[in-house]
Amino acid sequence: MGMRALFGVLLAAALSLASGAAGAHPHVWISATSELLYAEDGTITGVRHAWTFDDMFSAYAVQGLEAKAKGAYTREELGPLAQTNVESLKEYAYFTFARADGKKERFQEPVDYFLDYKDTVLTLHFTLPLKNPVKPRQLMLEVFDRSFFIDFQMAKDNPVKLVGAPAGCQMKLERPSDGTASAQKLNEQTFMNGENSNFGLMFANKITVDCP
Repeated sequence: MGMRALFGVLLAAALSLASGAAGAHPHVWISATSELLYAEDGTITGVRHAWTFDDMFSAYAVQGLEAKAKGAYTREELGPLAQTNVESLKEYAYFTFARADGKKERFQEPVDYFLDYKDTVLTLHFTLPLKNPVKPRQLMLEVFDRSFFIDFQMAKDNPVKLVGAPAGCQMKLERPSDGTASAQKLNEQTFMNGENSNFGLMFANKITVDCP
């Protein structure tokens, strides 16, 4: 089923509409913020994400959900959907890739996850703990979808924060160039074939943190 498994049956429904016409990528848009979490000794312990979905996907996601107040959903009412989201993300490595001094690092399963609903859009919050906390001179973190089915854009305001980082650490965010127009010329099959299956790397958000 591939990408149709993403976020469970809710996104699958959205996909079925788009794939019937072999539509161009991306199909889901996310505005993201990320916090890099540090322990008192200066080691990096994990990443906290907040992903705000586009209004169309948000509308699909909440369709049929029961709520006490019309057009409003509590964190508790969105709990099962939040669980479906984070469980579905595992297959895609949570779209989050880290290297510490050039060495690939892995994450544990998400904790402290929840959804909130505001101004007709959903935001997924979750924390990815590192399997092995590290204290590198340089950390590189990339957030992207390899197939470019999902377009991740770091938020315009306060896109990345260092929480508890040692003094002297410097952060740099490299945003991807806007290649959406050229991507629209390619169909579904193009993206899923061979060397193009990693097309999304061109649209990676790259966060680099250098510490003394």
